[in-house]
Amino acid sequence: MSGVTEAEATEVNVTPKAVQKIRQAFEKMGVADLKNAGLRLGVLGGGCTGLSYQFKFDTKPRPTDKIYEFEGVQVFVDPKSIRYLKGLTLDYKESLMQSGFVFENPNAKKNCGCGTSFSA
Repeated sequence: MSGVTEAEATEVNVTPKAVQKIRQAFEKMGVADLKNAGLRLGVLGGGCTGLSYQFKFDTKPRPTDKIYEFEGVQVFVDPKSIRYLKGLTLDYKESLMQSGFVFENPNAKKNCGCGTSFSA
């Protein structure tokens, strides 16, 4: 496992608003100790345009994960996904029409309207 502090996180970034929403989701799930638990970000084959984002809560990192930390919230990324996620910013946006997590990925050449699928 390789740990990356917030100051070193140039590969994957999480905005303060997204960190707040991730923390709230953990609280709703009854996860009080964020020392080992984290958000898993990854890329899977499939989706409307070829690749889709994996976005789930995980109880612990895997041995080969890169671990990022933002205001006490850990983000786990597997080695295969990092090449598609390098430079990604995970944000949380709210509007009158909808609210939710938004992936701002400079590697995405084409995005699907759903916001969770892309091609690299």
